[in-house]
Amino acid sequence: MAKINSLEELRKIRSDAKEAMTARSGNAKVRVFASMGTVGIAGGAREALKALINELEKRNFHDVEIIEGGSMGLDREEPIIRVLRDGFETTYGKVTPDMARQIVAQHIINGQMISEWVIARNEK
Repeated sequence: MAKINSLEELRKIRSDAKEAMTARSGNAKVRVFASMGTVGIAGGAREALKALINELEKRNFHDVEIIEGGSMGLDREEPIIRVLRDGFETTYGKVTPDMARQIVAQHIINGQMISEWVIARNEK
């Protein structure tokens, strides 16, 4: 997988993903929150988000809303991905691109969280 070399490339990925994802706000089966603060970006959040988006596209899964935000206040755990599915919010820490792909396959699509990577889980 090619490395993201500029903010413009990340914006293009985001734009492409928004076009590919047909779910509208509030109607998606799954919501994914990506921490894109400076610490997260320095830790590899761009690459993890790109891998997550690519895996969703590869698997043709469109019932998801991706929301990018700033730091979640857990700098030690960055990059962070939160998945809101089936009434539970699950937070994954230190997410690598490979982990992001596995989170898509197991949790986002199939509803099976990956316990060993979870740093927090709350009922919503």
